[in-house]
Amino acid sequence: MIYVSNEIAANEGVQSRQPKLSRRDIWKGLVMKAENALPFVPGMAKCNVVERTPNGLVRDIIFRGEDARERITLYPEKKVVFVRESGNVDGFIVNEILGGDDDLRLRFSFALQLVDAPSDSAEEREFRQIMERDYLKAVDATLGAIRKMAADPQYAK
Repeated sequence: MIYVSNEIAANEGVQSRQPKLSRRDIWKGLVMKAENALPFVPGMAKCNVVERTPNGLVRDIIFRGEDARERITLYPEKKVVFVRESGNVDGFIVNEILGGDDDLRLRFSFALQLVDAPSDSAEEREFRQIMERDYLKAVDATLGAIRKMAADPQYAK
């Protein structure tokens, strides 16, 4: 099992032309990411919602060329939990909004394992490197996409 967590300040280093993100902005972005991760997650080629639940949804994805199904649970303005239900990887991913209005942070964490690879095998170590790199990119890409949306006059606050 591979465990990785990365936390980034949502408004650190924000340029004068970029909007300061609120908890609501980040939450709206995370919900949009749950609905359609393509603009947020480099390496994702498909993201289709197949079922809606009272507190989330189920979606089929293609990530790094592999089909998977994820069950997503929404905890409003706090976190989004993605649980892999099928595919070559088992585990979960958590996106959390942390801190107060003056210190908002976004943390991405995951615990994943390859279904058919032994723990600590060369295949799992290679998978870990790829996933760490991709998910660290996803944190930055997510905040970038949320900032872009928040800067758009059409974006409803």
